[in-house]
Amino acid sequence: MPDEDNLKNKPENHRFIHEKIVRPKQTKAEIFRRLLLLGAGAVLFGFLAAVTFVVSEPLAKKYLIEEETEGSSSIAISIPKDEVETTAEPETITEPEATTESETTEEETKPLEIMVSEEVEKHSFSLDDLTKMLASMNELIQETDKGIVTVHSVKTQMDWFNNPVETAGLYAGAIIAATPEEYLIFTPIGAVEGADSLEITLANGTQVVGQLKGIDQVSHMAVIRIAASELDETMRAQIKVLDLGNSYAVKQGDLVYAAGSPAGVVHSISTGSISYIAKSISVVDGISRLFYTDTKGEASPGTFLFNIRGQVIGWVTDDYKTEGGSMTVIRALSDYKGVLEDLSNGISAPYFGIMGVEVTEAKHQEGLPLGVYVNNSLADGPAYNAGIQSGDIITRFGEREIITMKDFQNGLDEMSAGEVVTVEVQRYGQNRYAPIEYEVTIGAR
Repeated sequence: MPDEDNLKNKPENHRFIHEKIVRPKQTKAEIFRRLLLLGAGAVLFGFLAAVTFVVSEPLAKKYLIEEETEGSSSIAISIPKDEVETTAEPETITEPEATTESETTEEETKPLEIMVSEEVEKHSFSLDDLTKMLASMNELIQETDKGIVTVHSVKTQMDWFNNPVETAGLYAGAIIAATPEEYLIFTPIGAVEGADSLEITLANGTQVVGQLKGIDQVSHMAVIRIAASELDETMRAQIKVLDLGNSYAVKQGDLVYAAGSPAGVVHSISTGSISYIAKSISVVDGISRLFYTDTKGEASPGTFLFNIRGQVIGWVTDDYKTEGGSMTVIRALSDYKGVLEDLSNGISAPYFGIMGVEVTEAKHQEGLPLGVYVNNSLADGPAYNAGIQSGDIITRFGEREIITMKDFQNGLDEMSAGEVVTVEVQRYGQNRYAPIEYEVTIGAR
């Protein structure tokens, strides 16, 4: 007989009842109640999410965002570029309506300059008028001085007996920009070179620690930052962020004043006027304007020039001072704003390493290609190392056709240190100019 247990385990001996459970159809009241509960749950969830966000946001800002931005600004500094003024188109001269001789008065035939001069002569200027003018200028200078700081450059050296000795140099700096995280100070390169630490004294006497933000070895200038977190609201309210003016708008004879260290001491001032403007002066990788003024100015400790609206229009430089010259030489700010923007953002300004001039139409008619003529390819510069020589004419920079020096400057401003650009030059040989291409690795100033 078969085993009784084996018979029980055979599949055919198992029988199952298959049933399908059908839920009863929901009534309208039940559907409405479920929708109501779902909506209430969504509102409750949204309320809890909002409460959670409100509670956690301050903590997130305090412990996460501040850590990410400490030591650097999360907000990029933008310095708008200025356009060189152009000669206005002559106005269309229309024939005036015919007038009789009796209708033309003597006043209408006088030149405008004579009419203005006569009106000025009619006014009797008093000592009070002069006092008011001087008081107005003094208020402007005092307001500007709130944006001037003293940079203490602390350097540690060893004496003859191998003992550490600290020395501190004093330089002037101008506060040129601010973000919620930092204030930026424009200052001579001597303030940061070889410095072990930087101490900044604001105009109100407050002392804070400074950090190097950017440096320009070519123009001998630098940008320093101070953390806004080191200053309370009262201190911040006393700081003046100086406006950057348009140097192209400066005219010969304009009244100006110098602040910073014009007398060799920080917070000294000097007043004067623009005596002469030298335009299109060849500088490294571009052209610039130079202002000659009778204001006093010391380049080494830092001196900045201002127009009568209180805007920075340049800084004193010794790079272009002629031997025996008695005038103070100012490097115009407008041509430098691209480099200054890079330094303010902690970016190395691009360096090509040439001094050049644009080929004029007259020279082009004589057979020279249009472009930038290289007067000097600076030794060990990126252009020099790539093979570009003095006498070459740059006609293309990347995809940009080069006609003027401004074309070249704009092309270079778009580059970053370390990038490689294809540069086409025209080189003279065998009685003609021939194109040559070079791959140039952009350097840093």
